[in-house]
This record gives sequence, C-alpha cells and structure tokens, in this order.
Amino acid sequence: MDITETRIFKTDNLCPQAEHCGGCIYQGTPYAEQYAAKDKSIRKLLDKHDIDESVYLGLEPAICTGAYRNKMEYTFGDLEKGGELELGMHFKGRFMSIITTDECQLVPESFNIVVRAVLGFCRTRDYVPYHRKTHLGLLRNLVVRCGVRTGELLVNIVTSSEPGFDEEGFRDLLLGLDLRSAEERETGKPGMKIVGIMRTFNDSVADAVIDESHKILYGRDYYNEEILGLKFKVKAFAFFQTNIDAVERLYSDVLKVVPDVSGKTVYDLYCGTGTISQLMAGAAKDVYGIDIVEDSIIAARSNTELNGITNCHYICGDVKEKLDEIPVKPDVIVVDPPRVGIHDKAVAMLSRFGIDEIVYVSCNPKTLCINLDSFRANGYQVRSIKAYDNFPMTKHVECVCLMSKM
Repeated sequence: MDITETRIFKTDNLCPQAEHCGGCIYQGTPYAEQYAAKDKSIRKLLDKHDIDESVYLGLEPAICTGAYRNKMEYTFGDLEKGGELELGMHFKGRFMSIITTDECQLVPESFNIVVRAVLGFCRTRDYVPYHRKTHLGLLRNLVVRCGVRTGELLVNIVTSSEPGFDEEGFRDLLLGLDLRSAEERETGKPGMKIVGIMRTFNDSVADAVIDESHKILYGRDYYNEEILGLKFKVKAFAFFQTNIDAVERLYSDVLKVVPDVSGKTVYDLYCGTGTISQLMAGAAKDVYGIDIVEDSIIAARSNTELNGITNCHYICGDVKEKLDEIPVKPDVIVVDPPRVGIHDKAVAMLSRFGIDEIVYVSCNPKTLCINLDSFRANGYQVRSIKAYDNFPMTKHVECVCLMSKM
C-alpha cells in the first residue's frame, strides 16, 4: 500500500481537546509527517540494537487516519477539584484531572453520542466520581466496544458498589439514542445498534477497570465481529484487536510470513481470543494457544466452536509457566505478546525448542528489539521486520518479525 492511498479523516475538524488529551500526539500534523516520524523512529531503534537495516521492509501506511478504534475506555472525574463532572481522558500531565472527550476523532461517532448522553444523565443526577485517593464515590469508567463488521455496540458502565445508581434510567437512556452519524442520517444508512448494556462493580483501589462482578441491564455481555471470514464472539473483558481493517491486513501478512504449517503442530502464544490460531488451523495438524487472560481463553474456545474448528486447544495461564503443559513439541511458533513483551525466561524456553523459524507479532517496537537481543543471545537472528501504522494520530506502531535459527 502506498501512502497516497491512506484515507484522511476530517482534516478540517480536529478534536477540540487534542491539545490537552494525551491520546493523539499527532492531531493537526499532516499524515505524511506522522508517517515519516514513525518510520525514522523504527530505523533508529534497529540501529540502536545492532539490527541490520537491510532486514527492515518498511512501514505500511495507515488505511484510514480516524474513526478506526472499536473500543474506548473513558474515565469519570473532574478537571478541577470539586468541579463539574467530566467523562473522558486524563488531562495531559495532570493524572488526577479528567477532560471530557466527546468529539474524539479516533472512534465512530456513535461512541461520542453515547459519551455525551451518559455524561448528561450522570450530571443531572449529581452522581459523584470515584476519588483515587479517598476511594469514595460512585462513577469510575465507561467502556464502549463495537463490532465494525456487524454494527453491534456494547456499553459497560463501571461503578463502585455505593447505592443510588439508576440502572433502569441508564438502560432506557441508551436504548432511546439515535446512534447515527450526520452522514448516516443524510444518506439513510443504518447506525450502530446497542446489543448489550452492562454495569460492572469495582471497589478495587487500583486505577483500572476490574470486573469484581457485573450485571447485564439489557441484551448480552458480548458483541459479534468478523475477521477474514471467521466469526468472533467478543466478551466484555476479552482482549481484541482495536482496528479491524488494519488487523485484517496484518494477519494476512502474518500468514504469508509463517512457515508452511501443513500437517504441523503450531504454538500460538499470547493468543488472545484465538484469531491467529483459527486462521492457521485449516492447514495445521494442531494449534495450541496460551493466554493469561481468562476471558480471552473462554472467548477463544467459544469462537473456535462457533467456526466449527476442532484442532485448536487453549490453555489459560502465563506462557513461561504453561509451556510444559503442552503435550506435543512445536514445529512452528507464533508469538503476539502484550506491550511489555516476552519475559527472558520465556524467550529461553522457546529458543530451546530449536525450531527453524519463529514469527513475532509486536505492538511495541521497543520491547520487540529488547526481546530480539535476547533471542540473538539464544541463537536466533532476524530475517525480516515489517512495520504497520495501525494507530495513526498516536505514537503506536505494530510489527511482524521473522526470526531464524543461526
């Protein structure tokens, strides 16, 4: 794909909070400049870690620069102590302050409509946000997720267990919304449809969305999605790729890089909801996936059954602790770890299998390069690295790396 093919999203309508929200560091920067800056940063990383630039296959440009995220996690709070209730992102450089982001350019317009409605609902009832120091207050987070291919929307409000939240009113508010964008209303296209409304209870002192228990206020606790012909049931707390158009391109390229799996045993490590596992299952003898998130493994098993696949097997737990539980040694290994990368112990364990090639899918080039240093010390060299600008306007880049045994 050439950079000239990138669809530029709303160049004349920047988010009014771009200066203060820490999410979009490139808002207002021409896409060609963003692309060049990311490409340069990757090349500098490779040079820093003594990786020959000849293995770098370049940076694939973004498919579209906006409205690509299928999940957003918002936080309730205030901008100034004791000020009006806000719902959005952390104010840049001020951890305790929240700024309302209801015109975000990275999400579908339906997300912004939900944020405005929920914030208005909570303000009129004088609900108090949870305070990170006193650990008092009701409102914590709002999580919105959607199926890009199915148009299904899942809304989850996260609160403490303090009494007083109007669950029925919240449900009725959301079900009464017109979620169509201005373009959809003008053209008569249908908008997204809410298929699930949830309330999650979280009294943990940790500043994170933690599911201590939850209630379904309407519909279900999952949405459906489709990727490369496979169907996926995505549970509320399961990890799933956030840019569907981009991940279809990424996974298509992963399948081209992965060695021939015909009749072979494949390990899909940090497998999430099992997308790569299922894409390889058609040719492989068996695929074994491991992930530490229980919701993801539950979803992977459910999705595998949904797609009529019988040769994928999933284990829940830490890769470095669960590798020995797989009864068959691998012929092919694919790893797709979280941003922190792979633990050195796991790198050593994977290297000891001694297979010819390992494919590493990374959402963080820095930890990828650190891990590549460890793989090199364990007898592997880089054959190729290709980068993908799957998250335009932000600093994030994904990579697909092929390693071979020296």
